[in-house]
Amino acid sequence: MKIEIYKIDGTLTGRQIELNPKVFDIQPNDHAIYLAVKVYLANQRQGTAKTKERSEVRGGGRKPWRQKGTGRARAGSIRSPLWIGGGTVFGPKPRDYELKLPKKVKLLARLSALTYKAKSNQIVVVEDFNFDQPKTKEMFNIVKALNLNDKKTLLLTGSYNKNLYLSGRNIPKFNVLEAQKASTYDILNNKILLLQESALNLINQQFNHE
Repeated sequence: MKIEIYKIDGTLTGRQIELNPKVFDIQPNDHAIYLAVKVYLANQRQGTAKTKERSEVRGGGRKPWRQKGTGRARAGSIRSPLWIGGGTVFGPKPRDYELKLPKKVKLLARLSALTYKAKSNQIVVVEDFNFDQPKTKEMFNIVKALNLNDKKTLLLTGSYNKNLYLSGRNIPKFNVLEAQKASTYDILNNKILLLQESALNLINQQFNHE
């Protein structure tokens, strides 16, 4: 399968590039995608939620009133979970939500995500470009020229480029990542996958040998 390569002004270069069928035309595995997304989201959790039990709430060391003779219900502490200001029953405690995924399942999920993007015609390839310094306006002009300014887009670069990252981070619905670091979630959580030519070559080679 071949795909057209665009210039940064939105016109075609007249060249095409091959999408590796071992990467962009496999039999997608939906369960692998589900597991990869589940693991990714779980690993984003801080796990710092915490509430106090009755033994941790300040006060309540003295019995509020005598056991019998007052006409009121028995009470041993003003920090009972039944009282306002009391402790919490079975509340959350700090914990580690980290999950792990086998390497082969993770790879299958990413290939499945890339295949879905290719079959849905949601991949756009653009020639390599760079900025001498962060230029948000120029990045926006490129996105607009490619008619992607109203679509959630992920730009994948062949290598880390600080200027491109800083140029794109303030553009709504637009993100910049290295091709090697794009997870299954990153790929699927965008309407359009915008690939620099070098990034596509890297993906074709990297996943073909893993």
